[in-house]
Amino acid sequence: MSETFFAHGLGGSSDLPIPVTYALIGGAWALAASFALLLLAWKTPRLNPRRYWTTTPLARMVDSPVFRRTVGALSVAVSVWVGIASVIGPQDSSNVLLGVLYVLVWVGLVPASLIFGPVWRIVSPLRAVYRVLPVRTRRTLPHGIGVLPAVFGLFTFVWLELASSDPGSVAAVQMWCLLYVVIMLSGAFVFGEKWFARADPFEVFSDTVARLSASARDPETRRIMLRNPLDGAATLPVQRGTVAVMAMLLGSTAFDSLAQTPIWKNLVRDAGDPVVARTLGIVACVSVVGGIFALAARATGGVTKERRRQLPGLLAHSLIPIVVGYFIAHYLTYLVEKGQQTAFTLFDPFDRGWNPLGIADASVNYALSSHPSVVATITVLSVVIGHIAGVTLAHDAALRLIPKRHALLGELALMIVMVLYTFLGLFLLFGA
Repeated sequence: MSETFFAHGLGGSSDLPIPVTYALIGGAWALAASFALLLLAWKTPRLNPRRYWTTTPLARMVDSPVFRRTVGALSVAVSVWVGIASVIGPQDSSNVLLGVLYVLVWVGLVPASLIFGPVWRIVSPLRAVYRVLPVRTRRTLPHGIGVLPAVFGLFTFVWLELASSDPGSVAAVQMWCLLYVVIMLSGAFVFGEKWFARADPFEVFSDTVARLSASARDPETRRIMLRNPLDGAATLPVQRGTVAVMAMLLGSTAFDSLAQTPIWKNLVRDAGDPVVARTLGIVACVSVVGGIFALAARATGGVTKERRRQLPGLLAHSLIPIVVGYFIAHYLTYLVEKGQQTAFTLFDPFDRGWNPLGIADASVNYALSSHPSVVATITVLSVVIGHIAGVTLAHDAALRLIPKRHALLGELALMIVMVLYTFLGLFLLFGA
């Protein structure tokens, strides 16, 4: 695969309407100012997961057997189509499987989940296949396993994309997809449908981002409601591996930015084994992101040892808007432009000149890439707004979880970490 497939189209430091140093300092100051404002004006918990604006009649349609079966059949059909095309079609960067997996699924899940909620539960072809098979659950899935299987799945995926010797190898991507299908279906045959919610990396990713969606289910009536996205973030389940999921998503994106810098490229070139170097780089980024967050979350007094141990998980939802902000900043043009290219390829994956929709002569619209200053501005705003939302969530949660006289110290540690995230994130995106 050509390197251009992974060129995410970020604006460089020269494309910013202000010097990059000002962007770094301004982002940090915006975060600090928002924190000070929250301390002064937000003195009691205000976010309520049970609160909503209004309900909608969409639940009846979404839950209907006809809708579920139709979406499931389409999902399976598209998956089979892409699978066949990946074998018969061109074995290079134009292979449709690469665009579908790397662009439409991995990156596209973020906006789709923000808009529609946990969409992968609905569109997952493996869930659709499982529902029509005559299988019975043999064992109960251990609660203590949490989402650790999904963490492993996420790691293998980001390793394939960012650390493997050839992430554009169609054969390598096919092998990953085959193992994904076998492991997911095998686990479901043993533990039932709950296996997908704990082990499917795409479903856990989608469900995590969907906590920030304005669309959500009422847990009691099962109606679909519209709500303040911040109210929903705190509904993120605290399970074993929750912090690791957030660290994997955020740390891998940070590594993807780091990998584009001259310093890292020189380091990898001088390394004895580039694959090992990149693998260690991913592990280091994920460990640093997760480690400093966990330490900051525990940096408070007035709580028991058990509560201190629980705090990282209870505050992990504050990282959701930061993850979303970085994904938008890092992958915006990649999704828009490579997404168009992949959509065109889906209708002619065998490169036979097919034109079922009359779009054979259509070309990718590169409007975003042609306005790099706009992309750069969106990038900065996405990172800063994501961090401000994260600080807000952390502040509200701290008011609920930490004794009032100790809340400031606990929040200050998280504030410092988020300023560090902001500074390093913008530096990797622009300054490095």
